[in-house]
Formats: sequence, C-alpha cells, structure tokens
Amino acid sequence: MDVPTRVPPQPGDTRVPLDGGGLALPALIRLADGAAVPAVDPGALERLRRARETADRLAATGRWYGRGTGVGAHRSVAVDPAEETAHGLRLLRSHAGGAGPLLPARTVRAMLAIRANQLLAGGSGIHPSFVTALTDALRLGVHPAVNEYGGVGTGDLTALAQTGLTLLGERPWLTPEDAPGAPAAMPAGGPLGEERPPAGAGVLGAVGVGAVDAGAERAALATADLTGTADGAHVGEARPGGVGAGAGDGDRAAGGLPAPVTLRAGDALALLSSNALALAQAALAGHGTELLLRATHVVAALSLAAVSGSPEAYAAPVHALRPYPGPARAAAEVRRLLGLPDDPATGGVGNGPPAADRRIQDPYGFRAFPQVHGAALDASAALRRIVETEINCPSENPVLTPEGHLYHHGGFFAAPLALALDGLNLALLKTAQLSAARLSALSRPDLTGLPAFLATGPAGSSGTMILEYTANSALAELRAAAAAPASAGHAVLSHGLEEAAGFAGQAARQTERARAAYATVLACELVSAVRALRLHPEPPALPALTLAAAVLPTGLEDRPLTGDVETATELLPRLAQL
Repeated sequence: MDVPTRVPPQPGDTRVPLDGGGLALPALIRLADGAAVPAVDPGALERLRRARETADRLAATGRWYGRGTGVGAHRSVAVDPAEETAHGLRLLRSHAGGAGPLLPARTVRAMLAIRANQLLAGGSGIHPSFVTALTDALRLGVHPAVNEYGGVGTGDLTALAQTGLTLLGERPWLTPEDAPGAPAAMPAGGPLGEERPPAGAGVLGAVGVGAVDAGAERAALATADLTGTADGAHVGEARPGGVGAGAGDGDRAAGGLPAPVTLRAGDALALLSSNALALAQAALAGHGTELLLRATHVVAALSLAAVSGSPEAYAAPVHALRPYPGPARAAAEVRRLLGLPDDPATGGVGNGPPAADRRIQDPYGFRAFPQVHGAALDASAALRRIVETEINCPSENPVLTPEGHLYHHGGFFAAPLALALDGLNLALLKTAQLSAARLSALSRPDLTGLPAFLATGPAGSSGTMILEYTANSALAELRAAAAAPASAGHAVLSHGLEEAAGFAGQAARQTERARAAYATVLACELVSAVRALRLHPEPPALPALTLAAAVLPTGLEDRPLTGDVETATELLPRLAQL
C-alpha cells in the first residue's frame, strides 16, 4: 500500500507540496491567493501512473461505470470499447451546462488545487497528465471560466466539465489581472486561432474583486472552433480552422498557458467525480470565518474591559467542570488578552461573593460568551477537519483501492460537508447575536458609567446610536443565511435514480454570506468598545487597545461612522493574530 509522502515546507518556501494526502487548509489558501505554487510529489505522480495502468487492466475485464457505460439513468447502457474515448468527450461537453455568474479567480484556483491533490491520492484511474495540467494552470496564474450554479452536493459536475474542456483546449483560460472585455486566452494553436492573443487575454474585473465580464467570456466561447476529435491522437484538442494544434504534448505548458491535454478512455468521469468546487468554497469561507472567530476574542475582551465586567464567567475552574474544548478556549483567550488569572478566587481579583459596589453578574453578552462563542469555535474546527479530510482522499465513483480493487459507492455524497457548514452558520448566528448584545450594552450608562451611546457632544447627541441599527441590519442578513439549512434541501434527479442531494455548495455560499455579515456586526462592536475605553478616566494598558486605537479615528463628536466601521472591518484579521 502506498503511503503519501509529506514534504515539510521550508521557511520562505513559496511551494506547496501536493502528494494526495498532506494538504492543509493554510497551504490551500496560499495556492488560492497565488502566494505559492504547487509542487507535485514525484512519488504521488508515480502512484497515479500505476493506478492508471490498473484502471486500464480492470476496465478490459468488466464494465466500469461512466467508462464502459453511460451515467446516471443511463448507467446500464453499454458503451462499445472502441467508443469509450469519444464517450468521455461527449460526457464533458454535455455536462458543461453551468449557469449564473462566473466565479472569482480565487475560488476556482482553490478548486483546481483540491482536484489535483485528490487525484494524486490515486483512486480515480485518471491519466497523470491531467494533474500536470491542473498544477500548470496554478503555476501560470490562469483558470477556467466556471459558473456558480450546477452542483447539488453529489459532485460538481458542471464546474469540473467546464474545467475539463478548458484543459482539452475547447474553452478559454481566464486571468485575474487582465482588463475586462478583452478576448479570452487560449493555448497556442487553440480554438481562437493559430496564434495566442496578446496580453489582455483575461475577462475578469478588478484585481481582488473577482468581478467577471461574462459577456466577453461568452463572446470568446462563441468564436472558438470547438472541433475536438475522437481519433485517439488528441481527443478534445481544439483544431482552429482545420489547423492542427501546436502543443502535441499534453504534459508540457507552452506559451504561458497549459498545453491541451490528451483525453483518454475513462478520464472524463474520473475528473468529474468530485465535490472540489464545494470544498473550495467551504475552505475559503471557513478560513475567513476562523479569522473572525479569533478576532472575536479580542473584541469581546475589549468590551468586557469597557463595562468593567466580572472575570468569574471566564474562570478556568468553571470550564473544567464542563470540559468542552471551545468554551474553555474562548474563556482562556479572554483571560490571556486581559491579563486575568486563571482563577479569580486565588489570583487577587477577589474571593467570595462580589462586593456591594460590583454587579453580581453581567448580561448574557458577557457572561455566556464562552459557552456561545465556544460552540462556534467547535463548529469551525469540525468544518476544518472535514475539509482537510475531503481534500486529501479519493472521492471518485467508482474508486480504486491501493490494493487494486474497484468499488462503486456513494462517497461523493457531500452530507458531512453540508451539515458541518450548516452547523457553523447557526453557531455563527448565535455568537453574532451576543456581539450585537454587547454593542447595546456599551451604550448603557448603567453598565459603563459613561454617557448614553458614548456621546460627548451637546445634549441630545447620538454618539454611536446608529451602530446598533447597522449591526442588526447585518445580523438580519446572517440570520437569513442560517435560517434555512441548505442540507435540508431535496432533489430527485436522473429519472429518480438519484433521489437525494447534499447541497454542500449552497451551504458554502450561505457560510460566505454569514461570514461577511458577521464581520460588520463585529466591526460595529469594535468601534464602540474602543470609543468606550477612550472615554474611561484610565484606559487599560492592553496591546489590543493600543493597536485598535492607533488605527481607528479618534473624533468623538457626532459624525458619519461608515469609515470607522470599514476601518474596523479591515482591522479584524490583524486582531486575529494577537
């Protein structure tokens, strides 16, 4: 049995090893962001080559779903062995039926990295040239045009079919840097003509925004001569105006774009059978949510300091009695950030019942923070475990085992991923509700000892009053994203053969909506917490306050606060590193 090789990254190394078993979430994010390039492990590539030989041998002895048969309701329709390659090409073309907006480059790059790593696990029987082409695309900074809609959590068929046709040379490559409206990039000798278009080949919008000129992409596709052949020489390689394509070796990248790949029998379904897009969306949304959850410790700690809150709810002995990992971590982080002892009963903060001039206990936004936010931490960790499992194992149906056996199965059904995403969305809603509660508490003189709404101007000044409205507006968006779990959806497809669906991609998009809304809620709390601490007679000497106060505007008069919230939102990732 082959064991994936793990190559530890070196300091300053811009390579991310891909070996089919060792890809971690932070490394995937680096590939998606273009901050690193993939380095395919030679041993994993050799394992994939041997798996291909096994697949060809097994396919010659019996029917292989999707290779020697049709797919879906056509699963029992036999395909002549001489037609298997052409059948694969028809499969890619017929399944490239996605619709809706084109996805941002970052999302598609994450999908390419995931699919390459999954294929290196050796369960698909695909030809190794597909992994080479996928990683070439990442290295060269190009990606296929992929539409948002098409997957239902049982394999991202449309997205990967569009990717497959791009790898074959039938669809254009896109770049994130080039001006919108320019012709889309094709390989040298590809469907747009014998020569590759000059710079300006991409059809994406401004860098970092991910906007796409879909009209330009459609125009590029309309002008392409999609005359892929099924002659076994370069099946699916586009032939411009009857002229043979120049890049005959599908394993080499030439002219700044991946060379067209040769399609062989069995390659099509082997590429399609994956939830790589849903995993990419889940990874990106989950990673962004992780950062916000870490930043929440800082913001909540500042709010606790601003209301002179009780440390008892964060005491280590309390959380030792109910040993959930998330709540214990949330409480420990607040203690660390505020310099509190693990046990206030022995750390000089006070022993026994609180003094008469102290609140006996705080509102839920402070007192229940470890329990509620801890549940979100646990949900985030659960999602990460599932993502890192799925991107490092074969998902294909049928799947080859390391021992050379073939199994038809339902491992492509993304129920674990969808349920983890839905759980995170609900957990994020609960901690966001407490953030909004703390924001309201910061406006109350009875809790802070400061003016109502932290206003310092003439009588009737509003101060931070409007931030409650802004936060609750964003909270309503978050609630909408969490209120209808995507995994509760249902679909009956392909003549009733596929009578359920996981809807993981939909759940991932809801997580991204929830993440963005939560960032606004948290930013509103941060603005108010920093303002309250600035108004304290003796602001505490906290590194988090020093950092936030150095960045956020200082004016306390009534003025527009949009800029404050935007600055606070941009500050959250930095706070997450404290």
